[in-house]
Amino acid sequence: MKILKFGGTSVGSAERIKSLLDIVNPAERQIVVLSAVAGTTNALVEISKAIINGKQDDAKQLIEDHKNKYEALIKELFSTENGYKRGKELIDYHFNLISSLSNDLFTHTEEKVTLAQGELISTTLWHLYLEEIGISSVLLPALDFMKIDEDNEPVVPFIKEKLETILAQHPTNKLFITQGFICRNSFGEIDNLRRGGSDYTASLIGAAIQADEVQIWTDIDGMHNNDPRIVKNTSPIAELSFNEAAELAYFGAKILHPQSVFPAQKYNVPVRLLNTMDPQAKGTLISEHGGKKGSIRAIAAKDDITAIQIHSSRMLLAYGFLRKIFEIFERYKTPIDMITTSEVAVSLTIDDTTNLQDIIREVEDFGTVDVDRNHTIICVVGDFGVNTHGYAARVLDAVKHLPIRMISYGGSDNNVSLLIEAEHKIEALRSLHNRLF
Repeated sequence: MKILKFGGTSVGSAERIKSLLDIVNPAERQIVVLSAVAGTTNALVEISKAIINGKQDDAKQLIEDHKNKYEALIKELFSTENGYKRGKELIDYHFNLISSLSNDLFTHTEEKVTLAQGELISTTLWHLYLEEIGISSVLLPALDFMKIDEDNEPVVPFIKEKLETILAQHPTNKLFITQGFICRNSFGEIDNLRRGGSDYTASLIGAAIQADEVQIWTDIDGMHNNDPRIVKNTSPIAELSFNEAAELAYFGAKILHPQSVFPAQKYNVPVRLLNTMDPQAKGTLISEHGGKKGSIRAIAAKDDITAIQIHSSRMLLAYGFLRKIFEIFERYKTPIDMITTSEVAVSLTIDDTTNLQDIIREVEDFGTVDVDRNHTIICVVGDFGVNTHGYAARVLDAVKHLPIRMISYGGSDNNVSLLIEAEHKIEALRSLHNRLF
């Protein structure tokens, strides 16, 4: 069985929803994971913010405006009176639910329920459309099997058990449809896998049922060797290893959700990145042996990075110092991206500044702290193992004309990371591309 995930742009209009059948073969046993229609999640976030801020009239107008967009969509999607009627009932139900939530105490629970409506609408719309044209499909509610624990980590054994039970109830059916992004938390409440989580959903399903392949369909033909929005003449990479793909996804390659690589890697399920707009393009295959030895594969950039430098003479010849520093970040659930150390200082970077002031207050007990905002991590991925010569030098030579705040090398065989001020990002990406490719 294959898992096919389609992002918001792939279901962004009635025409594109219909054209999913150019890719999905109803005669082949598969699970199709859909994101919300393009723009929906952003709209639901905006609605939620208006409600939280007490702007009820603004929220009502936003709800009405977005409902009107769906009204236009279903008029194009359905060709029969009964099909349109069912689509209209669906839209009315979900938007009435959102409106009712806005009239009550609006907590994080109601906010997450609101955000879940996008995927619930898109999957049911496609299911209804398939029924209208006579194609059999089964709607699998992700809320029946997708679960995270108290640490917001997916419970794969639970997902596996529930999903296999549900699939066993439909032994003759071929096409299954489910929602990306949404799940239930440890309390049984509606929750989500955070933004971009539809990729994660597909990967978790693939891992749970040991799928033949997970296909991520987007609007670009695979993982490129640099950011095509900034750099000219980029090209898709035919094959990547799981480790290489994980580095690129985490450090800024937008085509793939960072967490989605790990379930597939753990259970050795190949992931293929493909282009909905050009289904014949080969895309990128991510697998255990997909890496190419002795080469530099790609460059990615992660924005909105904050650098923190801690100076302390207490580090000198001391043990346990770094542990105490890391425990502060752990208490505030703030991941560290890069780290470098010297005898009396440690520099590190974070991208989540939600608890920055609290972190700084505690870290100042250990020494003086300098904070620099508005930085970018440039990550160069390739073969940087101990037996590889010259690649790191080529990377540094390409950016020798730019000021570099930090360098991370040796933590992985697959990357060299550079921290620079955000204003130098474009020049760094282009210079590295010209030098390395």
